[in-house]
Amino acid sequence: MKISLIQTNPRADQAANLARTLEIMEAAVSADKPDLVVLPEYFDVYGLSNEEKFAVAEKKGGTAYTFAQEFARAHGVYVHAGSVMERIEGETRLFNTTFVFDRTGKEIAQYRKIHLFDVDTPDGIVYRESDSVMPGEDIVTYDVDGFTVGCAICYDIRFAELFISLQKKGCDLIVLPAAFTMQTGKDHWEVLARARAIETAAYFAACGQTGFTETNGEKRACYGHSLVADPWGMLVAQASDGEGYVTTTLDKKQNQRVQNLIPVGRHRRLSC
Repeated sequence: MKISLIQTNPRADQAANLARTLEIMEAAVSADKPDLVVLPEYFDVYGLSNEEKFAVAEKKGGTAYTFAQEFARAHGVYVHAGSVMERIEGETRLFNTTFVFDRTGKEIAQYRKIHLFDVDTPDGIVYRESDSVMPGEDIVTYDVDGFTVGCAICYDIRFAELFISLQKKGCDLIVLPAAFTMQTGKDHWEVLARARAIETAAYFAACGQTGFTETNGEKRACYGHSLVADPWGMLVAQASDGEGYVTTTLDKKQNQRVQNLIPVGRHRRLSC
């Protein structure tokens, strides 16, 4: 299976973000003909205040949802649509939600981010995701041409129990869209992604935002460096700085080889 990770720098203008994302997606599909295209967290709009988030958030089936769905249908590819701000009638907070579409544009998965980023980062910037977002509860997988794919989003990467649960569901690949901060990303992004691949003996695809946004006059930077680690924990693809894409081919024989060499799934004694 061939996978392309789309690395973008979304800001407050949804129309401009989607137009730029479409350019990069079309370039990746034209050049590399992937089976699965992955977008970053909040690919359609980012850098908003809480009030602005509620103003632009849409119910399932909105602008960003339709954008990804129509691309999947038009190009005959699977689209793992990063995440969007999903509004639920009667709720005072949103969900940070991934939608996945098959080659016909049919929705085949929905995952709501479980772990919320309430953190004071080393550079002094404060993030309180739970002020505007509700946590999800469900562990989600889907199928891409015989590959079992698990879902996670950004801060989820730090919680090993989620990935052990996905490993138990037989995942061959785990996909994590993100808007990882520069301060944490430069030290933790690659090592966490490789660790998640090693402990699950699965491919791990981490698709990140890149560049700067501004929220309430405060400048924030995302780390980028979208990457794919193989089941042995080796990097097999990584994007350069800036917007663009990276493509690689996954082989289930590598999953089986690693699982035979170090069968941690059979040796695990503690439940979580």
